Amino acid sequence: MKSHPLFGAQDQNEIRVKFDDKGSKGTISEGIGTLLPFSKHRTVGIVCIGTDRSTGDSLGPLVGTFLKEAGLKRFQVYGTLEDPVHAVNLEEKLQLIHDTHFRPFIIGIDACLGKLNSIGSIKVGIGPVKPGSAVNKDLTPVGDIHITGIVNVGGYMELFVLQNTRLSLVMSMAKQIAAAIIEADKAYYENKKSYLQLEWDMERESHIK
Repeated sequence: MKSHPLFGAQDQNEIRVKFDDKGSKGTISEGIGTLLPFSKHRTVGIVCIGTDRSTGDSLGPLVGTFLKEAGLKRFQVYGTLEDPVHAVNLEEKLQLIHDTHFRPFIIGIDACLGKLNSIGSIKVGIGPVKPGSAVNKDLTPVGDIHITGIVNVGGYMELFVLQNTRLSLVMSMAKQIAAAIIEADKAYYENKKSYLQLEWDMERESHIK
């Protein structure tokens, strides 16, 4: 769970959008797509951090659950309502991912707190999420890139604020993030397939010559 300050200066590889803005799904999806690795050998793992025991902190597990139900083509999902990734098992889950996949490219997803007028904002950018920082927990940063959603106001009584965050807002944000990732997964799959076909055609042509 990432804490305020909200966001630093926006750079060319960072996007921010309100979840209910027109076209937000496409904006988030495109933002993810621009940051993904081109190498066909790297697994993309999505680590959805949080717990269903706190409404505000359930954003990650909700996203993970929606993605699992959708059945992604390329991305591997870790962290759902049934099998969450949280402070207690974070190191274990990260070790499992690295033991299972060679040099995985990780997308870290987490809820965060921020300014009142930024509630409902979703950010995609380079660098990891820092789970637990809002409640003074020193946990391992997660991700080559991150997706964070501002679910409530930060600055005071963070645990109480998270536990009293509106579920309807968190659900809506999670659905929009998941929809954007599903779209990015399809595009990434098609791009990889096209690249592999082109590589195969070029190899075949070289053998014919």
